[in-house]
Amino acid sequence: MSADSNRRTMLIALAGAVAISFSPVFYIYSDTNPSTGAFFRMLYALPALALLAYLVRKSDTRSSRTRWTAFGAGLILAPDMLAYHSSMIFIGIGIATLIGNSQVIIVTLVSWKLFGEKPNPAILFSLPVVVVGLALISGIADSDLSDDWDPVKGVVFGMMAAFFYSSFLILFRYSNRELAPSSSVQLDATAGAALGLLVLGLLPLSSIAIEPLELQPTWPGHGWLIVLAMLCQVAGWLAIAHALPRLPAAHTSFAVLLQPVLTLVWGYVILHQEGHSQNQVIGIFLVLAAIIAVTLYGSATTESET
Repeated sequence: MSADSNRRTMLIALAGAVAISFSPVFYIYSDTNPSTGAFFRMLYALPALALLAYLVRKSDTRSSRTRWTAFGAGLILAPDMLAYHSSMIFIGIGIATLIGNSQVIIVTLVSWKLFGEKPNPAILFSLPVVVVGLALISGIADSDLSDDWDPVKGVVFGMMAAFFYSSFLILFRYSNRELAPSSSVQLDATAGAALGLLVLGLLPLSSIAIEPLELQPTWPGHGWLIVLAMLCQVAGWLAIAHALPRLPAAHTSFAVLLQPVLTLVWGYVILHQEGHSQNQVIGIFLVLAAIIAVTLYGSATTESET
């Protein structure tokens, strides 16, 4: 790839990361509960993705089994989205997004177990750092926390989101081994996520602090969800899906890291989400440092390479 082409691709990736970083802001502006916001951001994205998939249908040569695999990945994405949106309510958009991005460590550890890809020291050293950071964010070291948040619930939902997001990424990557058009694969996964969120939203989950799905659209709340779907769920993710396979590893790492960092900034600058204790701020930096270390310096080798 030429330098000019590489630069253009990097700009596409950065634009996608910036777009996605605003999705929690649009969700908060929608003033909907987690079940409703997560479901409709997927539902509203489907028509645009279906149109794009139709335009490139001749290039989509996947087997039906592969397409169902992508749909299954979307079903796994459903509890991730529900947990992620719930975490935002309890701990703020920045920390919720940061915890969710700890999936880079989980994916590496799962790959070690399933595929024999042994992580290097940067990954192994980052794991206890993340554990300490999450403990500080949860507030166990604070005697007096702001009444605006419920950090324990926020961390629990955030870790659930990271777990399901890790599972989704592993299956989603596997489902696109044939390198089909990004819009087609994303359509299948988004449809699976929408169905999964519909089922979850209709279940009685109030006992675990999850409100039921509200199917009646309200305005202007759903207007924000439409903006979220078009700008983030469609344009943002398609830009990243297009750019990342075409970029060097170092550029890919930077683009991926930009999203949670920007979301932290938007939480303070746009939504004025403050009130975190000193220990929680330390925890934020520990988790962020661990994610940066794994993303930039983490690597894995298979047994055949050792």
